[in-house]
Amino acid sequence: MASSRVLIVGAGLSGSLCAYLLGQRLGSTVQLSVWDKARGAGGRMATSRSPYEPKCTVDLGAQYITVTPHYAQKHKTFYDELTAQGICQPLAAEVEGMVMKDGSYNLVTPNGVSSIVKHFLNQSAGADIFYESQVTHINLRDGRWEVCRKPGSPESFDVVVLTMPVPQILQLQGDIQTLIKEDKRQQLESVRYSSRYALGLFYEAGTQIHVPWAAKYITDNPCIRFISIDNKKRSVESTEVGPSLVVHTSVPFGLEHLEEEKELVQSLILAQLHAILPDLPQPKGIKCQRWRYSQVTEAFPDAPGHITLHDEPLLLCGGDGFTHSNFDGCTDSAVQMVETLVTRL
Repeated sequence: MASSRVLIVGAGLSGSLCAYLLGQRLGSTVQLSVWDKARGAGGRMATSRSPYEPKCTVDLGAQYITVTPHYAQKHKTFYDELTAQGICQPLAAEVEGMVMKDGSYNLVTPNGVSSIVKHFLNQSAGADIFYESQVTHINLRDGRWEVCRKPGSPESFDVVVLTMPVPQILQLQGDIQTLIKEDKRQQLESVRYSSRYALGLFYEAGTQIHVPWAAKYITDNPCIRFISIDNKKRSVESTEVGPSLVVHTSVPFGLEHLEEEKELVQSLILAQLHAILPDLPQPKGIKCQRWRYSQVTEAFPDAPGHITLHDEPLLLCGGDGFTHSNFDGCTDSAVQMVETLVTRL
């Protein structure tokens, strides 16, 4: 029997974990491909490198993973694997203004938060992974999905799994537009995301940033919500490569400036940062990231984990838009999608 060709669109946590689990469960009975429009893995678990020193990195998306007692048990195998491999470790540094619920704890990633996604992709034996491959059209051709991307040629698949933000699913062209039933479309359109900016600042080796904390929540600034000396947050020495700093804006600021030029927004954020930290040294490099779809504020009705957009051939949608925005939400979605795929394949 010929193996089924399965395409996973999106190399964030949901997509990478789906690829990893599917490879574990079905092995060589599936030909697995992962396409992502970005230049590398991570999605909103993004780690950016300094243009001057590749070892100097900053987490522009998720900052740490909060493990609650419920999910510490439910997702124990994943947490155990990530800590045993040294990909995650307990957050030991001081985060000013952080409020923790009883029994919860935080994990950080010494090599950046994208290392979690890369770990699962690296363990997805036999999966073909393509970056800078943006899916544009999905068409039905002779009982299979013809998926178009730019750049690149269309390819045919037996199953397609979409894990990108829900508004990007709705923007896809081709037969998929007519295949989404009206009630499903309305439910998909009801999914809401917050928007924000993140700024990564990279410094030369030997630079000292004199603050008593590793990270801090800001409550009295209209622009800035969170600041982290990123290497300090991850308990990584910066003597050889220089420190890095990340700033996350508030959601109202992100929404207000969403359509403006990034250079202008960057200058506004820097001005506010220097008002908060007037003695901050001059960075060697800066990366400005616009998160149009930052965190899910309103999930798909009843948060089912994933939905079937089309049954034969199979087209699934999943990710945090169908659960909630954190490690456990993405993990729940990936586990559920794989159960559906294993049943069908």
